[in-house]
Formats: sequence, C-alpha cells, structure tokens
Amino acid sequence: MLPHAPAAERNKDAILAALTPHLTARRRVLEIGSGTGQHAVHIATALPHLIWQCSDLADAVPGIAARLEAEGSQRTPAPLALDVAAPPWPLPPADSPEAFDAAFTANTLHIMSFVSVGHFFARVGDHLAPGGLLGVYGPMKYGGAFTTASNAAFDAQLKSWNPESGIRDFEALDDLARAQGLRLIEDIAMPANNQLVLWQRKAS
Repeated sequence: MLPHAPAAERNKDAILAALTPHLTARRRVLEIGSGTGQHAVHIATALPHLIWQCSDLADAVPGIAARLEAEGSQRTPAPLALDVAAPPWPLPPADSPEAFDAAFTANTLHIMSFVSVGHFFARVGDHLAPGGLLGVYGPMKYGGAFTTASNAAFDAQLKSWNPESGIRDFEALDDLARAQGLRLIEDIAMPANNQLVLWQRKAS
C-alpha cells in the first residue's frame, strides 16, 4: 500500500494552481521533504516540461520510491535521501549548469527545529541556480501573531510533541532567505490558513 497523506491530497490542486505561473520557465525542481510523493506526481503530471526531484529523510525514501514507481515517470527520478542538518548534499552546486532552477517544500519548516530551518535555507543557497525560485508552503505568523486561532492551537499542539517545532515567523524566514541572496516576489494566502511564499535568487 502506498503512503498517503490526506492533507497533501486536499491541498495539491491549490498548490499546483499557485505554482504553475512561476514554473512555466523552470526545468528542474528539487522538492525538499517530499513526504508521500503525492505533490511530485500531481505537479509533474500537470507540468510535463519539468523534472521533479523528490527528497526526504532516509526513512521516508522507500515510501516515496514506491509511489514514483507506481505513478511517476522518467521526469520523477528516484528520490534522494537528504537531511538539512547533514551537509554536504550530493547535488550540483549553484554555479553548475545542472543546478536546480527551483526548489519547493510543503509543511516542513514548522516540524523541524529553527536551527534546522536555518540549515534548510543554507542548503538551498548551496544548490539553487542564479535566478532560481524557492517556494515554501505552510502556516506562518506575521509580526509574531498567528493569522487564526486554529493556527495558534496547532502551534501549541506541535510544541507539545516537540518543543523545538512550531509555526515560524514570516519575517524570520525572509531574513534567512535574504541572507542567501533571495528576494521575496509573492506571498499567497492559501486554503486552510496556509501561505505559499515565493523567493527568487538574483540572476548572475
């Protein structure tokens, strides 16, 4: 039986619709924290010009591989085991002709520690090509405030499971992005009290 995330099934169409205008000129996307592989299959099927490279922690890779074997294509290559806190990643560097020109993650930054969030942006900085796009999907705070009472409750639940988890402040993420040469281009309100934040790296 393939791994399945109900949230990924619910949000995949909204994410595809929001990402599509930004991915029309992209060719190679690195997804960090691919989970069940549902987003990869859905988006790569809808956008046949893309190669979509899945990655996740090692224990999630077999489940992603099973989904890609069953539902993927040559444009969804075998998933990679990547840990944001364990560089270097076995990927082309940012200045390589084969560097990824887009990166995406969904519902990961509030799970990992904030130290690991810093590592996430640094690893993206190592491997995202000049002019490349970074998309981050998930709940966020603004000016230290939750956007909804349900997000505040979700944050409390996350911290009860792991005190280092929690919904992140947009401003803190933007600071980390800017430190990697990424500038904010759009912040899109999404269903179920989530955001899709898009940054772009300066072209060389």
